[in-house]
Amino acid sequence: MQIKSRIVKRLGLAGGIAVLLALGGTLAGRGAQAPDPLYRVARDAPVSEDALRAAIDPLFDDDAMGQTRALLVLRDGKPVAERYAPGFGPDTKLLSWSIAKSVTAVLVGLMVSDGRLALDTPVPVDAWSQPGDPRGRITLRQLLQMTSGLDHVEDGEPIERGDTVRMLFTDGARDVAAYAEAKPLARAPGSAFSYSTGNTMILSDLMTRMLTGSEDPAARQRAMATFIEGRLKAPAGLASLTPEYDARGTMIGGSMMHMTARDYGRFGELLRRRGRSPAGHQILPEKWIDLMTTPSPRNAAYGLHIWLNRDSAQSALIPGRAPQSLFGCVGHGGQYILVSPSQRLTVVRIGMSPGKDQRRAVRAALAKLVGLFPS
Repeated sequence: MQIKSRIVKRLGLAGGIAVLLALGGTLAGRGAQAPDPLYRVARDAPVSEDALRAAIDPLFDDDAMGQTRALLVLRDGKPVAERYAPGFGPDTKLLSWSIAKSVTAVLVGLMVSDGRLALDTPVPVDAWSQPGDPRGRITLRQLLQMTSGLDHVEDGEPIERGDTVRMLFTDGARDVAAYAEAKPLARAPGSAFSYSTGNTMILSDLMTRMLTGSEDPAARQRAMATFIEGRLKAPAGLASLTPEYDARGTMIGGSMMHMTARDYGRFGELLRRRGRSPAGHQILPEKWIDLMTTPSPRNAAYGLHIWLNRDSAQSALIPGRAPQSLFGCVGHGGQYILVSPSQRLTVVRIGMSPGKDQRRAVRAALAKLVGLFPS
């Protein structure tokens, strides 16, 4: 967050935020790069090499899709295709943007399975604890389904007026959860879907408070990092997973995590394997995967912090062009982890496509790629 704050300060609010959004994953720091970008396609794939390359190449070569930085295709957990843009490679940590929300949902699921949290109990937030405060009725399930009712403007016009930008980069950046928790209700909890990074930040703060009663930022960060390492990062083999934290020590679980493309693929495989590691160890209960991928009452295309391939006025995937059972983690600017259980397929695309038309083109290209594989 320190790097991001300096950019915003140096270039001014609007200019700095525009640069941050354009840079995307380049702020994460890069590992050693090969002289030439890696591009390989398995010869024993169930799809011909020519067909795979014909589907993959436009994602990198067509300017109408913005910039693809990494693409990974896994079938039964094995790499079928892998390609990187110049300057990126298997060791590059790439910014998640809102893919982080799905990682946060998995961490919440672990705490629910431990008995630390309950889905349909009002969440304990000090700012909502006064008698008669209607926010005191908001449940964990409603935060996960994006139906909390809190007055949060995800995307402002102009961009710097949106709550997400203000929360992450300006007046809310030192204590992101406090900014989100201070918002009043715009509608009754549970009554409407409204996508909100603020909901996820409330979850991040809640999890941290379940782990430690300390108000020391270093202790808060250490408690969450230890939980992530022991319960998700090590068991699932996500060695590169690196969350960011704000000045209060709260994980920025709504948008600021970093992983390599291969670890994004491993995370997708954890979901496809219904919470199991490749060795068969149950890391996350199967029931939680069921809950995550069940359509919510206010948006059939959204579960618990994950997108579903269903027809909806608010859909982020490819309904009608891929199996309905497909689900995905979606990040700002065109980050995707697509998981298709019926095709035994996980597809990762990380890049920067800020325009709506660009993202529409990316989704069409990904639909073509997914469509090559049999169910």
